[in-house]
Amino acid sequence: MDRRTLLWNLSGLAAAGGFGLACAGRADRVATSTPGALDGRSRAVWAPPRARTLFPVHVDPRREIRTVVGLRPFRPSGFRVEAERFDRQLVVHNYGHGGGGVTLSWGTALLAEEIAAGADTRRCAVIGCGAVGLATARVMQQRGWKTTIYARDLPPKTTSNMAGGQWSPSMVSDPGRTTATYDAQFVRAARLAHQYFQNLVGQHYAVRWIENYIVGDDPLAGSRGALAELYPETQILRRDEHPFPTAHAYRFTTMLVEMPAYLDALQRDFHLAGGRIVVRDFAAPSELQQLPEQVIVNCAGLGARDLFGDAEMLPVKGQLTVLLPQPEVDYIVVKDELYMFPRSDGILLGGTHERGVETIEPDAEAKARILEGHRQLFTVSAS
Repeated sequence: MDRRTLLWNLSGLAAAGGFGLACAGRADRVATSTPGALDGRSRAVWAPPRARTLFPVHVDPRREIRTVVGLRPFRPSGFRVEAERFDRQLVVHNYGHGGGGVTLSWGTALLAEEIAAGADTRRCAVIGCGAVGLATARVMQQRGWKTTIYARDLPPKTTSNMAGGQWSPSMVSDPGRTTATYDAQFVRAARLAHQYFQNLVGQHYAVRWIENYIVGDDPLAGSRGALAELYPETQILRRDEHPFPTAHAYRFTTMLVEMPAYLDALQRDFHLAGGRIVVRDFAAPSELQQLPEQVIVNCAGLGARDLFGDAEMLPVKGQLTVLLPQPEVDYIVVKDELYMFPRSDGILLGGTHERGVETIEPDAEAKARILEGHRQLFTVSAS
């Protein structure tokens, strides 16, 4: 049996109509007593899939809260986690995650600490206070390091605050530009990060499990490749099994991180563990030599381009329009470049990946395209 046939056979779903109607959901495992059982105990059986309602997003410019822009720190050959020696100091680089900074943060933090662990000191500096910097600082603390964060910008003014927060390592590298060694490192970082994020699920860190729908005409457009095992409940839905105006929907479950609350929680944890944050900018590696720490973990993101002369690093502009919250919308949907993430602070609508664009000014045409694209996606045909 080929992979396509296997995935189709896994679907096993009830038919569903448009938005506001029942959409096939996950099966429930329930315990029932077995009449006449010799031991008198209950046994587990599988009940039919229960109905699932997908409420539409109300896409209306009058519901807009704000439009924000973030610059993703992208390296075509992938993120950089490696050591570099500067005189008496060991610098461990941990930057260039592209669109996967939040997703991979705990994984590359653990990889960076493994490199730093060979030093003969347990005092370190972390450069950067975004998702990667804070995760790295917490891992260092948990591994026994006395840690200070040095950063030019702090939440809520970091690039990470502009991230949507879906757990999925997207746009991390360009096809054909990575090495086999890097690919193995990427898979390991993703698996480590996925496992770590599971420990953060709950209200304190504002991390939750959520259904995702990648919709389009290709039934395998959302295939997860080497990381498929990290996406539970993967199914391909036919046209009559989902409410979207597309031939297919590729459904799976992943985590969603509410970035403002999440970053605040990490900062609190860092301070409670004795960490110190210093607001400071660095213009050249020589300025790092003024620091008392002999181990420095560089999580400067796009700032590493100028600080360490990484000519490969380039910005990729991403723009989000945030609508008023809709608590009843409890799923993610992605179509081509468009994506919708429902958070308690608003409905996030995105759809831009402008490589090499460094302005953080919102683009009116891009906003109009994003709003119109999502309006069409959530409009139910009268037929």
